[in-house]
Amino acid sequence: MPEVRQPQLTDAERGLVVGVLIGEGHFGGDGRYPQITLRMHVRHEALFQWLQRLFPRSRLYGPYGHGGRNYYQWMARGDALVEDVLPVVESLLTDEIDGHAARRLRAMREDYADFFARQRARASAAREHPEQS
Repeated sequence: MPEVRQPQLTDAERGLVVGVLIGEGHFGGDGRYPQITLRMHVRHEALFQWLQRLFPRSRLYGPYGHGGRNYYQWMARGDALVEDVLPVVESLLTDEIDGHAARRLRAMREDYADFFARQRARASAAREHPEQS
């Protein structure tokens, strides 16, 4: 399988991604897999399309209409979460920036520690044996 290269983000792009996720994002999971989810009104479609271009392995769902709300939902799971989005978020999100969001991020890491350990082991094996990737 060809390796997907994450584009280099500018400082402004990194800051905007983290700012949006601090304010509107959810750091959690479905009980089995961790995920970062962003759900906003359809009027923010351009922002969602931009996120999708920055993180092509993430997923954009919608538009949905539910209970009088019209929204999109963007999700980063699996490799998109671990390799693409988390490095951006974790490089900027600290307790000094937003303690509440930083705690939510740490809680996601703790709640899904087994998943993250498996991902680290898989990445380590791929580095040690690139011919098998």
